[in-house]
Amino acid sequence: MKVNINEKDIIEAAQKGNEAFVDLFADRILAGIGGELNADTMQQLSPDQITLLAYQMLKREVMEGGFIQLIYNGYGPFIFLNPFAKAMRLWGAREFSKLVYDGRRLYEEYGEQLTRECTDEEFMALYEQYEQFDDLDDEFIEMEPEVTELVAHYIDEHIGNFGEVMKA
Repeated sequence: MKVNINEKDIIEAAQKGNEAFVDLFADRILAGIGGELNADTMQQLSPDQITLLAYQMLKREVMEGGFIQLIYNGYGPFIFLNPFAKAMRLWGAREFSKLVYDGRRLYEEYGEQLTRECTDEEFMALYEQYEQFDDLDDEFIEMEPEVTELVAHYIDEHIGNFGEVMKA
């Protein structure tokens, strides 16, 4: 799916920094599919567009509540059982790709327990029960600015894979 993005908006976002630049493309792609990524809307997107949305989902979930929250909220299969880690490696985010593979191992081991329905109190207790995820959370938080920079660079170098730039 081609997403039209005004050149002026791209320049403005780029001036604000990598995060704003990446957000612009992700937000426009998501808006283009009606705001919901699912099996039907995914078919409308290119692999690069899907990878970008996966990165944004992972980033949002992990920054808010760590990998436990990501898995509990049902994103485990999308992130860990698809070629997301490989795509990120191909985009140049090698260390992040390794982190995602480490997350996959933990997801495969604990995913069933972490996706059970539970109360808020039980959910908060998961962080104490599964401390193995703490290091992953910390690593991602430390590397996130660099990963976002790599993602922004990839988008910039392959802009046509994400949207069509409209001249003002």
